[in-house]
Amino acid sequence: MKLHDLDLSGNCYKARLFCALIGVDLEIVPVDFLGGAHKRPDFLTLNPFGEIPVLEDGDLVLRDSQAILVYLARKHDRDDWLPADAEGLARVTQWLSTAANDVARGPNDARLREKFGYDLDAERARAKAAGVLAILNDRLEARAWLELGRPTLADVACYPYVALAEEGGVSLTPYPAVLRWMDRIRALPGYVGMPGQRAGA
Repeated sequence: MKLHDLDLSGNCYKARLFCALIGVDLEIVPVDFLGGAHKRPDFLTLNPFGEIPVLEDGDLVLRDSQAILVYLARKHDRDDWLPADAEGLARVTQWLSTAANDVARGPNDARLREKFGYDLDAERARAKAAGVLAILNDRLEARAWLELGRPTLADVACYPYVALAEEGGVSLTPYPAVLRWMDRIRALPGYVGMPGQRAGA
């Protein structure tokens, strides 16, 4: 399997992290994002949206980090990370949507503004970040993991841009339960990090 990847992308990191946690090898194909390679015709044949990551597995080409996580879990029969039963599947999937929406428009947008100079509303992104981090903190006050009492794709999907929040000027100090959750993720066997993440306590 090939992952078209940028090491500074939290969405690409989701796939790298999950594969590391389940012991699956990936061939990493670096994309010169700053050089505009993601908008060139050869890349657009893989993903017409011109976004990373893209996963290639034989003839299959997949875009979108959430879809890639689902595919990897199913391909490798990892019901422990993505349950097959209706309730468990729905409980995990709702957090994939949170990662793609609230986390993306909060901590991620703040980071895009501060680190990469994207023309985004910093105040709005930080307000969105504060909202989603408060929800995560409340959720994690009473439980170790977001769902099902164990690490799942819910945690893998939400973790990267939370762990990168401080690069967007969003302090994680007010969210102690989130910090403890991050420590638990970092302690998982096979865990790999990425540049810019908040260091452990």
